[in-house]
Amino acid sequence: MKYDINTSQDVKKLVDSFYDKVKTDDLIGHIFTKVASVNWEVHLPRMYTFWEAMVLGTIAYTGNAMDQHYILSKKTPLEKEHFDRWMHLWIDNANNLFFGPNTDKAIEKAQQVADLMVFKIAQINSKP
Repeated sequence: MKYDINTSQDVKKLVDSFYDKVKTDDLIGHIFTKVASVNWEVHLPRMYTFWEAMVLGTIAYTGNAMDQHYILSKKTPLEKEHFDRWMHLWIDNANNLFFGPNTDKAIEKAQQVADLMVFKIAQINSKP
């Protein structure tokens, strides 16, 4: 039986299982593993803190997620289709593991993040 995202361990489970899928995805996996060469030992704890803040309302996250994506978009174009895939994987993962208001909130927050990144990166990419 599924339950809602209520604890740090739930967030960790959500994030770990999500990035396991991302790493092997045929559309966006290479962006993480080859282009960005993500250091997972650094990235994952940062993502736990970020998603705890988004879903559980903790205040431990500090940082600017946009800056890293601007840098990455200069290495390889980040397009709406990449964020759409990211969202598809996030939604499937969240719904396969959890059920409840915080799960819905995690999906809503992820969509807001994806939409903002698509908008801002498009602005940056359109500048000469």
